[in-house]
Amino acid sequence: MAKIKVVHYINQFFAQIGGEEKADYPAELRVGETVGPGLAFAANFKDEAEIIATIVCGDSYFNENLEKAKADILAMVKEQKPDVFIAGPAFNAGRYGVACGTIAAAVQEELGIPAVTGMYVENPGADMFKNHVYMIATKNNAAGMRGAVAKMAPLALKLGKGEPVGASAEEGYMPNGIRVNFFEKKRGSARAVDMLLKKLAGKPFETEYPMPNFDRVAPNPAVKDLAHAKIALVTSGGIVPKGNPDHIESSSASHYGEYDITGVTDLTEDTYETAHGGYDPVYANQDADRVLPIDVLRDMEKEGVIGELHHLFYNCRKWNSSCFCESICRRDWPEIEGRRCGCSNLDLHLRHLYSLRCNDG
Repeated sequence: MAKIKVVHYINQFFAQIGGEEKADYPAELRVGETVGPGLAFAANFKDEAEIIATIVCGDSYFNENLEKAKADILAMVKEQKPDVFIAGPAFNAGRYGVACGTIAAAVQEELGIPAVTGMYVENPGADMFKNHVYMIATKNNAAGMRGAVAKMAPLALKLGKGEPVGASAEEGYMPNGIRVNFFEKKRGSARAVDMLLKKLAGKPFETEYPMPNFDRVAPNPAVKDLAHAKIALVTSGGIVPKGNPDHIESSSASHYGEYDITGVTDLTEDTYETAHGGYDPVYANQDADRVLPIDVLRDMEKEGVIGELHHLFYNCRKWNSSCFCESICRRDWPEIEGRRCGCSNLDLHLRHLYSLRCNDG
């Protein structure tokens, strides 16, 4: 039986090219070479798979030349025709994690080649891409390399063979919102009693319905001089121009919207509406200012309470908050690049973002 063909992506550090001083290293294809963590993968694969090529790219180069780097790497992967693509593991290296998630998702979506990556749960790349690509949870540094590879390699083999992938608890990948049906030996009531008895006895137990974890980040200090502050509005309430011109979905939206409100003093029933499917839209459609208070802020602007209202407002209906913030940060406020708070909660992140903007004058 032919071996499964693997293409492996790593950064400049794990390729032993250098550290931060070599982070601008451009994408490079090394055909027939197994480099760095690839040696550990090869040992775990045994005779079932082989790394046919390694792609190396500096973390800064990838993130600062995103479209070019992604296009170049996709062309390299397409040329090699692998059965599966592996990126990382990245552990808690932020730029590396984002690069691994970005390219793994792109390979999977644009080339139709299954992909797997791995990183620490608090890596920003995890929040951005865990629902798009299989992502093994690792320790926060390279000391966890052996354990990471031991989980990534079997999953990569399954993907390469086209075998069904089990639940996240079985395979070790981060929960991605997809539920996998399976049969338990005990019925639910018996399992619930078992968990209760363990809890009462102070013994460790594992819930079958874990609650989500939310980032708790202290907001920036209050803006001292609102009279000279620029205020931007972001809403998850679904407010859009009449007719929803960007076709933002009413649930689990795939993209955000931005709308110019230059000269707008009131959101009327004839000009704005809500595209939100999670609440009764009647009162929001009658007066969208109930959700997005443009009228009040225009009054405050005239009275000198605030400096000015930003000419755009943003509508992000359950869209990926990290992607939204990354897009807005880079485009509209380059002067605060590198000063992001790093939290995945959109509301907290934007409080930081606009506080930084206002405090900078």
